Order: sequence, then structure tokens, then C-alpha cells
Amino acid sequence: PNGAGKTTLLRIVAGLEEPDSGTRSVRKGVRIAIAEQDPRLDPAATIEATVFDGLAGLPIGEPERHGRAARALGRFGFEAIERRVGTLSGGWKKRLAITRELAREPDLLILDEPTNHLDLEGILLLERILGAAPHACLVASHDRYFLERVATRMLELDRAYPSGLLAVDGSYSDLLVRRDEVRRNQQDYQETLANRARREVEWLRRGPKARTTKSKARIDEANRLLGELSEVRGRTVEARAAGIAFEGTGRKTKQLLVARGLAKSYDGRKVLDGIDIRLGPGTRVGVLGPNGSGKTTLLSLLAGSLNPDSGEIDRAPGLRTVLFEQSREALDRSVSLRRALAPESDSVVHLDRAVHVAAWAKRFLFRGEQLDTPVSRLSGGEQARILVARLMLQPADLFILDEPTNDLDIPTLEVLEESLLEFPGAIVLVTHDRYLLDRVSTSILALDERGRASTYAELAQWEESRSTAGISRPNPSPRDRNAADGGATSAKKLSYLEQREWDGIETTILSAEKTLAERQAAAADPAIASDAALLHERYAALTTAQREVDSLYARWSELEAKRS
Repeated sequence: PNGAGKTTLLRIVAGLEEPDSGTRSVRKGVRIAIAEQDPRLDPAATIEATVFDGLAGLPIGEPERHGRAARALGRFGFEAIERRVGTLSGGWKKRLAITRELAREPDLLILDEPTNHLDLEGILLLERILGAAPHACLVASHDRYFLERVATRMLELDRAYPSGLLAVDGSYSDLLVRRDEVRRNQQDYQETLANRARREVEWLRRGPKARTTKSKARIDEANRLLGELSEVRGRTVEARAAGIAFEGTGRKTKQLLVARGLAKSYDGRKVLDGIDIRLGPGTRVGVLGPNGSGKTTLLSLLAGSLNPDSGEIDRAPGLRTVLFEQSREALDRSVSLRRALAPESDSVVHLDRAVHVAAWAKRFLFRGEQLDTPVSRLSGGEQARILVARLMLQPADLFILDEPTNDLDIPTLEVLEESLLEFPGAIVLVTHDRYLLDRVSTSILALDERGRASTYAELAQWEESRSTAGISRPNPSPRDRNAADGGATSAKKLSYLEQREWDGIETTILSAEKTLAERQAAAADPAIASDAALLHERYAALTTAQREVDSLYARWSELEAKRS
């Protein structure tokens, strides 16, 4: 859950924070890279310089630094590498932060909420990269589909468990099965404990006349049972989910909003071109598209905060629209949680009823002692829950939601899904959370980068259309393809950056294979056969060199597929 310590744990593993107790042991020579939840990037630097400078301090020459930067940027879809970082969207900044760490070619890559702000194309690409990567990866994420496809071992931090941790070998779905089993057993144990504690309380109330040693021991045991029962019940309470329920206006109108031929351009570039959309009660439209394809612009047009260049929007009389914006700029981080939830008094009005701010905060899983905590000291997920709490106080016919799931933990996401399904009005939803889209959307509107849109019945249909279009093709063997075409370097389908990478990849592979041969010889040296420490060190270096060669050939395969 939010606030359980995931980010702190990752920073300790990365060596950026010291634990109060316990030990962190790292094998000699292991390279660790971390892409944090809120990346710190120089807005004045170029894309290429950001990745190149991230390789400073590595024991490699400048040509290899340029090669690594080019390979990483090409794999993650960057082309205009001379652009300034400050001009990038949040999603492309996230891509760049991850690319910078991938270029370091670490033994352990640590990612904190890597899918936040990424578009679906970026998430799918990251899944493929991690699936083929030779290094270990430690990820904190609330993206359930991402976890299902990437993770081979799951750790859930939650004070609901006696040890605070549930570890499962397997995917996210394996975790769900094990979690259900653990919580059923915990509930059974709680009921048994409650029965024992009730018998002891009844005995205590009878008040034995003589306090013998035996009766004194029984009193101590009764107190212990009551304390343990309180602790178990406390863990059960902490496992509860946020109480989210959105309020509709009860409008009976069949058509809430109809948009025809919407078009919008910026600096001569057409962002939207001829978009049609029809919304009525119960309509829930999921909007997909790459970063920069116009998703936020479309939401602004529908909300009425932006006017189209052409096209028209017909709204039902008195239509009440509520817009949830991706940015958290509306949050004053200097005020307390109390004032953020209830700005004008110590209560809020929900469903025509006054609710005290302490009870309102508890509904969103905040503790009473947090009420006077500044918003700036809350986690990203806790700040997101404040925005959801505010959203609940606004009755609406139409909800327009721009990335409402960023930083929300999985229990809160599950309740948010149920609340959206129960909302009687219309919803337009932009989110990178495929699970949420699958459950909530009644249709999918997919924007391309040319301003046009296509409609799909469900997410699976959109994914199938991508596969049919050849976006995710299997890669041929690089050695076989090179032998067949004589190593030709025609690259009609490669971008400029990928062409640069292709031009140098053969030299890079030869160099990596030479290093591999040297390390194989060093590991086979009979002179070190009796030196366990040195033998271990050389075999670790051999393993790293083999991974490097495998990774380069995998990248060669990807580029070859694009050239075909």
C-alpha cells in the first residue's frame, strides 16, 4: 500500500539510503542502476547528452559511451535526440530516465513505478526490453498487467501480514492466490483467538477469591491473548481499502454530449482531426494513444476548457462536468492534510450530509495523526488519494479523468474500479492502466500521431490490430540474416539514430566477443584453480561478458527485423 516503504526499500538496496538496522551485502564489481519515481533531469540538456552524461564514471572509453547511448536511445524509440529535455512530455521524460539507466548496462536494474506517465506503447516496449534483459530487475509497481508479464517473484509489503511481508515465487496472479489463502487462515486464527480471549474474560469477571500463582499466570495469559487479538484485528483494519463512491446527479437525459468533427492544431501541427464522440449515461470511453497524440487536448475540448479550431460539441442543458487533471498543481503542498481535505471548516458535505474531516480522512486510509502533516510530506499515492477525495465531493453527469491511477496502490485501484463501474453518468478515461481499461471501458478510442482516431470494442481488439499491423514482429537470427544478405547495410526502415547504432554495432560486437574470449581464457587459467576467491571473481566477469554479447546480438536481431 501507499506509505508501506517501497521507495525507501529500493533506495536502501540501491545504496542511496542507510538502513537503521540490518545489513546490505553487494558482490564485488556488481553494477546497480536505479530509475526513481520522480526522475531528476536537467531541462536544458539534450536527450543524447542526458544519456551520455549518465555513463560518466564507468570504466569505458568515449566511443563505447557513444555506442551505449545510441543503442539505448534507439531501443526505447528516441529519434530527435537533440531536443531539450525541458520540451518533453512527462511520459517521454520517464522513458529518458529509464533509458539513461539501461545504457549503464547494470547487473541489477531498480525501477520505482516505471509505468507512471508512460503511454501504452512505452509500457509494452519496456515489458519486451525487461523480458529479454540479461540483468536482474527489482521493480515497485501498481500496474497489475505489467507485474503479471514481467515479474517472476513477488514481494508484498503490508502490515496486514504478521511479518509485514508476503513473498511468493511466481507472477502477480500467483501472489493473489497465496494472499487469499493467507488472509483466510488469518481470519480463522482471529476467530479462534477471539473465542479463547472471550473465555478468559468471562473467567476474569467471575473474580476468583484467592490470587494464587496459578490464577496470576492465567490473568497474564488472558492479557497476552487480548493484546494479540488487538494486534491481529489492527492488521485486519489496516488491510481495508479506501471508501470511494462517486455521486451522480440523477439526470435522465439519453444524450449528455455529442462531438462532431473536432479538430485542433498547435504551431501548424494537427493534433486532432475529425474526432467524433457520443456520450450518454453508462457510456465509459477509454482513450489510448502515444504521448503527444492529443489525449489531454481532447479531454480539455470535451470539458469546455479549450475551444476546437473546427467541429462542434452539443452538451445537454445544465450538464455538470468534472475534470480530473493529471497534474497535481492544484494541490497546495504547504497546507496540512486537514486543510487539503476540508479547506474551509472541519467537515465536508457528501451526499447532502456533513462528514467530519477525521472520518473523511479515515475513509481514504489516512490515520488521525496525519491530519496535521503537510501535504509535501505525503507519498505520491497519498497525494493522489486527496485528489480522489475532492473529486467525490462534486456531483456530476460526466467524469473526464486524465490518468487518475498514477501512484495509487492496488487496493485503492480496485475500489476506484468498482466506483467507476457503479457511476450512473458518462466517463471519458485516459489511463495507462490496462487492467482498469479492461474492466471499466465500454469502448476504446485510439488516437494516432496524425490526429485521427479509431474505435474498438475492447482493449484486446486494439492489441490485435497492432499485432496485425506488424508492430510486434518476432526477430530473426542475426547471424543467419547477416550470412544470407552478406552483411548489407541498407537500412530503409531504420531511424537516423538506429542507423547510427547499426553502423557501429558490428564493431561493438567484435570488441565484446574479444573481451569474452579473454575472460574465458582467464577463467580457465590452471594457475588459479586453487584460489577460490579469484576463481569466483573471474567467473563473475565471464558471466558479465557473456551477457553483454547476448544483449548485443539480441539488439542486432531487433534492428535486422526493422530492415526486412
